[in-house]
Amino acid sequence: MILQALYGYYQRRQAAPDPAARLPAFGLEFKEVPFILELDEAGVLRSVINTPRQQHGSKLIASRYLLPQGVKKTSGIAANLLWDNAEYVLALPDPKKLEAARAKGKESEYLDRLREMQATFLARIEALPMEARSDPGVAAVLAFLRSQPAEQVARLAVGEEIAASNPVLTFRLVSDTEMVSQRPLVAKHVAGVGDEAGGDAESEVGLCLVTGESGAVERLHAAIKGVWGAQTAGANIVSFNLPAFNSYGKTQGGNAPVSPAAAFAYTTALNALLARDSRQRMQVGDASTVFWAATPDPMEDWLAELIGGDDPDAHAQQVRALFGAVRSGAFDGARGTNRFYVLGLAPNAARIAVRFWHAAPLRDIASRVIAWFEDLRMARGPNDPEHPSLFRLLTATSVQGKADNIPPRLGGDIVRSIFTGAPFPALWLNAAVQRCRAERQVNYWRAAAIRACLRRSMSDDHDSSRETPTMLDTANPSVAYRMGRLFAALEKIQEEASGGSLNTTIRERYYGAASSTPAAVFTTLLRLKNHHLAKISAKGRAVQFEKLLAEIMSGIDDFPGHLNLADQGRFAIGYYHQRQDFFTKREAPATEPADTTAQGGK
Repeated sequence: MILQALYGYYQRRQAAPDPAARLPAFGLEFKEVPFILELDEAGVLRSVINTPRQQHGSKLIASRYLLPQGVKKTSGIAANLLWDNAEYVLALPDPKKLEAARAKGKESEYLDRLREMQATFLARIEALPMEARSDPGVAAVLAFLRSQPAEQVARLAVGEEIAASNPVLTFRLVSDTEMVSQRPLVAKHVAGVGDEAGGDAESEVGLCLVTGESGAVERLHAAIKGVWGAQTAGANIVSFNLPAFNSYGKTQGGNAPVSPAAAFAYTTALNALLARDSRQRMQVGDASTVFWAATPDPMEDWLAELIGGDDPDAHAQQVRALFGAVRSGAFDGARGTNRFYVLGLAPNAARIAVRFWHAAPLRDIASRVIAWFEDLRMARGPNDPEHPSLFRLLTATSVQGKADNIPPRLGGDIVRSIFTGAPFPALWLNAAVQRCRAERQVNYWRAAAIRACLRRSMSDDHDSSRETPTMLDTANPSVAYRMGRLFAALEKIQEEASGGSLNTTIRERYYGAASSTPAAVFTTLLRLKNHHLAKISAKGRAVQFEKLLAEIMSGIDDFPGHLNLADQGRFAIGYYHQRQDFFTKREAPATEPADTTAQGGK
């Protein structure tokens, strides 16, 4: 199902009316190329083009060009067609590999390997059909490779930079604007390589599990790149690289027969979705999540910002747009039946693990995303965002507020719950409650996370809106919620009694114990309360506090000895709501107009 959906996405992109939106045709791929070697038709190097770079995080990324698809590289020697790194093209040593070889006393072996790599690169071009080799561009590349190419590059100013970085190189004629690999005679050959009608000599024949058609089977599928934490060279979803993984005498791709064209289509589509500049991916914890629709839909462009974005303005704008679209019935017609796919991937050694996979009509996806934001809705201060992002929620519940301390699987499990409507992982509730206890602080982010977890965990016979309100609920029957309110009220009494001169409040000393073993703490706190009330100079204010305490205590028959995890969450929400209420400005009641009827008779 996953490969079929990706295959359909590739076909959709290929049929796009805008050529810029189309994915590479069969046998091609986009590759970042830092340097282009410009040759004349005699094969003499005229210049080296340093391609434009773009800043991506802390890295400079080279421009991308359409080139023949790279071969599957392992520990052996395998060259790409008309492009590769400086080791293959120029036999220039990679400085890091050379240093490692010297440390092991294997420098001569590494240099011999370089010569073999360059010979393989040359042989790959010489193996082209006569028609392709007769192309002036290919002939120029062959002449260049046979005439001391490294020395020609070393004479130019960029020679040292190339020697120091082992970059990807390709070729272009001085008189052309396209690469040699894109010249018509070469492109014709590339498009025919591995054609399903023939396949290579080692290909098996079988029924393609993606298209349902009989033909050649792809032995090795192209690597998937862009999954956070996976190998930089890429990893595979479909792979059978050891005899233990084989069955029924099949080897490699024969165990899961996929045609060359289908394998190319799904790997190209997935690599495009995972690209750095893709708007259809987001990173949550260790799960690289991508999404797409069967037919084009605007949600593809802003779902990542909707859930995982960290730009408050853009985030709020997209959430409002989604709420407006649902209320206006935009998903009730054909748009709502459009199939939408969500795929979460995580690294697993040389392979890629499918963390979660969800396919549903777009109307269901929209309703579940709205349910996510409804679960998070919480009373907030003026500087808190109305719709918190998942990244901020995760960091708020991690140790020291650092993204590196987010439990690896937590983000992916939460995203899966968002799209399936399932309860959120208990680990998230535990993390939020533990951070409140460890730091003695219940902030907006943690309160929102706790509320979301509690709402999703309520059984059908519970009123989740009453159990986990968005703002102060004085009629809430939960004892744990009322104890949280009580603790906040006692803290406020202490603050006003001291005139704000305290270095430590009861929150710093007692929050952890009060939220987990209340019977051991509240007797002491209530005794201290009498002392604090006596120090409040404004007697009217003291009376207000007495009334508030009486209202809260009316729902508490006894203090339990221990609170479970869910009740500790309710305690935190009660505390948060009461604190928010203390600092919420009250509007002055409207003044009654003066009665002038008594003066009108004289």
